[in-house]
This record gives sequence, structure tokens and C-alpha cells, in this order.
Amino acid sequence: MSVQLNPYLNFRDEARQAMDFYRSVLGGTLERSTFAEFGMAQDPADADKVMHSQLRTEDGMVLMAADTPAGMPTPEQSRHAVSLSGGPEDEERLRGVWERLTDGGQVTVPLEKAPWGDWFGMCSDRYGIDWMVNVAGS
Repeated sequence: MSVQLNPYLNFRDEARQAMDFYRSVLGGTLERSTFAEFGMAQDPADADKVMHSQLRTEDGMVLMAADTPAGMPTPEQSRHAVSLSGGPEDEERLRGVWERLTDGGQVTVPLEKAPWGDWFGMCSDRYGIDWMVNVAGS
């Protein structure tokens, strides 16, 4: 097994809905566990919150997320972004992902031909997560 670097998103109470959304956008298999399942619910209100979730797509992408327990500070919007990149052979898939991410979100840079020759766009999805999508030029 090789070393992997995976984005890990933190939410207050939206991890379940957000990861369901990302599965609808990216496809793949979603696994999740609650605080109660691991006996980690210090506060009964946290029992059904997501302690850990992992989305693994058929093309090897991995996205992880969790809810922040009530006793911890609320996660603030960070300046982190998730980047998706691919070659010309991935253009149809990446354009489809872009369309689904921007549904209910906000486009900050339209997906269009960039000065460096690739197609590039930036958006914030309906959960406030920033995404960059890049399709390499042919």
C-alpha cells in the first residue's frame, strides 16, 4: 500500500448530508460511523452524529468527513479547498462533477479555458466547501 493524502472535512451537524451529496456528485462507496457506534458520545446529543465517514470512488478519489462534537469549538470556514484534476480523457466526468457541485452552490470562477490552456473553474458548494476543477488541455 502506498501513502495517501486525503481531504478531511469537518462540519457541525451536516457531515451526513454533505457526504451523501458528495456521493451523488462523485459516485463511489460511502462508509460512516457515528459517535454512539464507537461509544464516544460524551453528550447524548452527539450519539447519531458522524464520527468518521469515508467516500471512495471507483477512480481512486477518497474524501473523509466528520461532525464536530458539541463540546468542541465550531469549525470555522477555512481557506482550504478540494481540487479535482484530470486529463482530456476525464473531461466529461469532471464537467459532470462541476455541474453537480455548483447546483445550490456559488461559482467564483467559471469553468472555462484558462490562460495556461486547461479548463479551470472554482466554486463553493452548498455546504460552503471550496472546490477547484481543472481539465488539462490536449
